[in-house]
This record gives sequence, C-alpha cells and structure tokens, in this order.
Amino acid sequence: MRIKILLTIILLTSAITNIYSQEVEGNLNIHTFADNREYARSNRFSQTIFGVRFSPEIGLLLDSTHRIRVGFNALHEFGSLKFTNKIDPVVYYQYIKQNWNFNMGVFPRRELLSDFPRAVLNDTLSYYRPNVEGMLLKFENENWKQLLFIDWTSRQTATARENFIFGLSGRYKKDMFFISHYAMMLHDAGPAIDIPGDHIKDNGAITVKAGLDFGHKTFLDSLTINAGGLVSLERERSVGGWKTPKGLLLEMFAEYHRFGITNSFYKGEGHHIMLGDQFYTAKTYNRTDLSWRPKIYKGIEGQFTLSFHYVDGVIDSQQAFAIRYNILGSKSLKKSASN
Repeated sequence: MRIKILLTIILLTSAITNIYSQEVEGNLNIHTFADNREYARSNRFSQTIFGVRFSPEIGLLLDSTHRIRVGFNALHEFGSLKFTNKIDPVVYYQYIKQNWNFNMGVFPRRELLSDFPRAVLNDTLSYYRPNVEGMLLKFENENWKQLLFIDWTSRQTATARENFIFGLSGRYKKDMFFISHYAMMLHDAGPAIDIPGDHIKDNGAITVKAGLDFGHKTFLDSLTINAGGLVSLERERSVGGWKTPKGLLLEMFAEYHRFGITNSFYKGEGHHIMLGDQFYTAKTYNRTDLSWRPKIYKGIEGQFTLSFHYVDGVIDSQQAFAIRYNILGSKSLKKSASN
C-alpha cells in the first residue's frame, strides 16, 4: 500500500514538473554498512549491524529558494528473509535563502544532525532512523551556526505512546577559537488509554564545548582539541524532580592524508540518556577511534573505523566499515515549460 501511494506521488510530481517547474532534480544514495560491536566485556549490548540502504529522491527546484522532494528510504539487513526490513517515506519542502535553511516533512537526517555528539544522540540512529519527521530551521554564516528541530517519533493511539524529540545546536568560530553547544530532549507521553501507574517522562542531555581548530597550521591536514561538560536531564512527572548528573568531556581529532585518530574522554557521574551512547552510563570512559577514508571514486565515499572503548576496567572493541554512493543530477525545464 505504501509503495502504491509513493508511486502515485512520484507520477503526480512528474506531471506537475512538465507544467510549472523550472528545474527537476534527482538524487540516488546507496549506503552499505558493516558495524561489528563487541561489547561483552563491559556487559553492554553487543551486536552486528550489517546491511544496505537504498534511498532515491526526485523533486522540483521551483526557483533558487523553494524545493520539493519525494522518495523513499529502504533498508535491507543482510541475512533477513525479507526483501526489505523497512521502507520510510521521504517527502519534504525546503526553503534556502542566504543564510537560512528550513525543512518541513520527512527529510534525511544526514548532514543536518549528524554532527551531534554520540553522548547526546547515538550513531545507531543513522542506521535505523535515517529521517527526521517534523521541522528543522538552521541559520549559518561565516562565524555563526544555530539549528532548531523537532522530530516526531511516535504518534499517539489507543496503545502507542506519544514520543517526540526536540533539540538545538550551535557554534561560534573566530579564527582558531570555537565554542559549540548541543541539546536534546525526548518527551515520552502515554497512550490515549491510560496505563495505571504510568507517567510522562522527559529525558535529554546538554553539552557545551570550547576548543581550538588548528586547521592547516600544522603539517597535519586537520587538528582540533576541545573541552567541555555534559549534563543529562531526566524526570518522571508526578513522581520526582529532575535528575541532573554532570561530567567533564575532553576531545581531540587529528587527520593526515585521510588517516585519522579521535580520542574522547569522559569523567563524572553516570548518565541515563535514552537516545545517547550506552557507554556514558559509566563514571569514567575513554574512546579511541582509528579511521581511514579511502578515496574510491567520484561520488563514492568510504570509511573504516577501528574503535577501542576503555570502560569499567576493561576494553571493548568495534569495527565499522561503510561505503556510500551518491549520485546527483538536475535538468532545467524552462524551455519546455514555455512551450
């Protein structure tokens, strides 16, 4: 049924294109990934995430400001007997003018929210929830960046809970110095039919960081260091007040000829951030990533990362490899529209 509706939308879009549009755009993205998480030593959830996402889009660029896109995002996990494990629609309106970017509908998370720290929004979302369903507003210029979003994750029914995420992020950069902040809150309300003893829950996190970006001021291609704090916020309404554990974050990233090393250190109180990385439940945690971004071909991006998680007196490991193939194209229809 969903496929039929989606095909209908695409056909209608194609018909409208011949009459009104200035330019038709297309985008085809294939994301193949293998993420092996060996977390047994610390008694955290081990898993292997192995599959491919296929996400085509077609749309109209009405002018330099307004854009409409439709498509879908299909996931197949290797080893599954199903042709596809899940199909998510992609239907959104985008407004871009000067420093402003506004999206409304169901639109890709990548490149908009992918810079959120894992402590606030875990990286598993990119595999299993690649789209935002809601609205996003971003302002960005040479020195400033500010973003606001709301993502509706579950519609309330008689049995389903009402869930949505809202958050913001921002960054100020002047020469080498920068300061950034990220915040997220998950609102978890009950179903329409009350459950005895159930209460509305709020769960989120805030991190603020300040650092230096050395850019090309060294022999390295990239070098940044920063320090900041992490605070999580959690409450169950009508039961108790806010719980606000806190801690210190220290981070470093360096890259040379597409080989990189990232080190993230946390020290403080343990957190319960429902959409955050599970390792931040620990009071002391260090993650070291060794990465390589091979240059494969035009439009094809590769990423290999070997991670070591130092937590609770043990070392867990993780190996992740991904290839993303992205094809973009557009065609002006001004001539055919005038005929």
